[in-house]
Amino acid sequence: MSNHIGAPGRGISRREFLAATGGAGVFSLAGCSAPTNSAMEGSATRQVDGSLPSTSPPEVVNVDEQGNSVTLSSVPSKHAVHPLDSMGGPVELPRVWAFKADDGQPSVPGPILRTTEGEDMEITFDNANGQQPHTLHFHGVQKTWENDGVPTTTGIQINPGEQHTYSIPANVPGTHLYHCHYQTHRHIDMGMYGILRVDPKGYEPADKEYFLTLKDWDSRLPRMMNGENVDYSPRDRNPDVFTMNGKSLPRTIHPEEGSPIIVDSGDTVRLHLANSGYMSHPMHLHNHRYRVVAKDGGQIPEAAQHEQDVTNVPPAGRHTIEFEADADPGIYLMHCHKVNHAMNGNFYPGGMVNAIVYRDAMDTDIFAQLMEYAGYEG
Repeated sequence: MSNHIGAPGRGISRREFLAATGGAGVFSLAGCSAPTNSAMEGSATRQVDGSLPSTSPPEVVNVDEQGNSVTLSSVPSKHAVHPLDSMGGPVELPRVWAFKADDGQPSVPGPILRTTEGEDMEITFDNANGQQPHTLHFHGVQKTWENDGVPTTTGIQINPGEQHTYSIPANVPGTHLYHCHYQTHRHIDMGMYGILRVDPKGYEPADKEYFLTLKDWDSRLPRMMNGENVDYSPRDRNPDVFTMNGKSLPRTIHPEEGSPIIVDSGDTVRLHLANSGYMSHPMHLHNHRYRVVAKDGGQIPEAAQHEQDVTNVPPAGRHTIEFEADADPGIYLMHCHKVNHAMNGNFYPGGMVNAIVYRDAMDTDIFAQLMEYAGYEG
């Protein structure tokens, strides 16, 4: 059984989670039923192709601990954004191109590659079982020309049946992106994106530290790539699915499949927000004031930081925010404030919505009800 609880990063263990909730019995509430909308026009509701593997939540790969090397590959997969009929579901993408690291599971977003400033990484893309060319492009860090990952300017692309190793120095600390740069407008929108995290030398982690990737999707593209007769053009892109770490509310708050921000009172909490979509997302935290301490791999001087409760993360932008868990212990939303991004089709709430969950609130009836909406069975 998975030990992964909450968003990827440094959080709590599954044992701690079960202790805080009083065990699985807390979720057996009589009379709890999630709001539904069987019509849910304009969203991805098609039954997925059972022959494809399902994606898993993104994992953190410590590249330093495995000899400064990692192998990535892309796996055609089905991606359950929210698989239930609660809150406007199901919302499913029938085919994505998920990244996997080494012998791990495919995920959307891809695995978080974590390393330390001053290390040199060897990152191999293995396209042995691929069906189309790919490349890898890394934001932020400075590398040699041939390692830039753009086929039109380097002459290097990884065709089906081939593999290629990129030498990527961890010479710019911060939170960065990586993605395929072959037919970029299509390959990112099919799920080929992830986070590269370079910890500065002497890095001091927060009490709780999590990674969250924002993404807007036009579900017609993965449906078209799955063989449906769908009219799609990137010039006519119309996003209808909005995710955090690949999930939409209520699946975002599922402790193992989603990415709830689990905190204890008094914690210093650090969130690394990365936008791998094509739209900006003003991210708002309820009942907490935070500081943006870094942007796009650059540390913000303390004198320039200020308390705020919304930050607009642009396409390809990365904002690291930090706050104290000093609110009345409870459950508070974190969401995009473009309110139509907080929907599943025509159903509100849904979409790009998550929650800050205090451990002290996990044994309440309202938390149990939210877990039922999310499909968590304990």
